[in-house]
Amino acid sequence: MDRSFYHFALRYRNGGKDDAKALFADKMFLDAGFPKDLEDFDSLSRYVEDMADEDLRSTTFDEIYAIYQDLCSR
Repeated sequence: MDRSFYHFALRYRNGGKDDAKALFADKMFLDAGFPKDLEDFDSLSRYVEDMADEDLRSTTFDEIYAIYQDLCSR
């Protein structure tokens, strides 16, 4: 892939307060421990699940990751 998941997901920042992708991206940006250089689903998913945060939901991660994989693996 041409960039990390973190850098891809930043595109969703600063959306509306009812936008799950925006909430995820904003929380991810503020999380100093978020793995910024990873691309693989398993490692990222494990991190998100371990955080168990209201705004860092695994369902939202799955949705953004599917878009990431589709757009960045071409």
